[in-house]
Amino acid sequence: MGDNGSAMTSTLTVAPLRLGSLQVDPPVVLAPMAGVTNAAFRRLCAEQGAGLYVCEMITSRGVVERDDKTLNMLVFADVEDVRSVQLYGVDPYYVGEAVTILAGEYGVAHVDLNFGCPVPKVTRKGGGAALPYKRGLLERILRSAVRAAEPYGIPVTMKTRKGIDDHLLTYLDAGRIAEDAGAAAIALHGRTAAQHYSGSADWGSIARLKEHVSIPVLGNGDIWEAADAVRMLEATGADGMVIGRGCLGRPWLFRDLAAVLTGAPAPPLPTLGEVAAMMRRHAELLADLMGEDRGLRDMRKHMAWYLKGFVAGQQVRASLGMVSSLAELDLLLGELDPSQPYPVAELGTPRGRQGSPRKVALPAGWLDDTHDAGDLADAEIGISGG
Repeated sequence: MGDNGSAMTSTLTVAPLRLGSLQVDPPVVLAPMAGVTNAAFRRLCAEQGAGLYVCEMITSRGVVERDDKTLNMLVFADVEDVRSVQLYGVDPYYVGEAVTILAGEYGVAHVDLNFGCPVPKVTRKGGGAALPYKRGLLERILRSAVRAAEPYGIPVTMKTRKGIDDHLLTYLDAGRIAEDAGAAAIALHGRTAAQHYSGSADWGSIARLKEHVSIPVLGNGDIWEAADAVRMLEATGADGMVIGRGCLGRPWLFRDLAAVLTGAPAPPLPTLGEVAAMMRRHAELLADLMGEDRGLRDMRKHMAWYLKGFVAGQQVRASLGMVSSLAELDLLLGELDPSQPYPVAELGTPRGRQGSPRKVALPAGWLDDTHDAGDLADAEIGISGG
């Protein structure tokens, strides 16, 4: 469990992360999360602290085939100096073509390839966290992406998990393949696909990967507070971190990380009034991005994350979950006690989805060999958005 990040001062010295020509300082990356990390949320987090903020995952085929839903996700805030996109794909051709389009037409300066998704609808078709089991296919996809990115001078990275389950670990081979293919870095979520988001992240696997490759390694999993980030870096020697569920309803985590990674104390925990101001800012950014009606409907799912652990009336909570305008939001936020201190019992506890361990759905015969993937046309999803 995490400590109270506001009570700590770190003596850890953390160098900026080098990804080709990009410098990420501090070495903090926002993980793409479907339905969450749109341009509004990315801007909100970036207002708290510097780092690399990655667009929601899109599919390579969706880009190449000019799918409207996919292309409509390629929206960036005017303050996003570095446009970063996570790409899903299982076909080297589509991935390479998508990288060319993203770099050449959309000004994307960093592409991250997703080989870590544990969702059954993805793994049962050979995609996501199932794909690194096929070492030959993984290498061809990475080389295609790196080759396409080269003329534009943009770095390609990859994110993966430990493997399919504890008996089918793929991350060390994936790290070697990524390095040989010219990837700029590899991020490891210290869980298997079978764990989904349950149990604890194995930071030891991040340390082993760091010893195994010479390219930068980013650690991911169970970073709920700034103190967790410091411990992960100290335990693994990782070059940086990827922040996912830990920032749900807590975008100020990036402010805390910016402090402790430079040796400064973490700022005080926010009061409910300060959290309410953050909620208002988030809603305003969503309204600017999508229009007020759609933006406020999108905001509804964030309410429980922001208010987790706070004392708030059941009726206010319910009404916030149905809010439809900024004026209504202002009235409801006005009913909260602004002086209420942050609920310290929530520090270090998991946020967002967890689920339970499950057998990983795989295509028939997937485990017969580690090279030939066969026909994965069905896995090359054309529509983005989770």
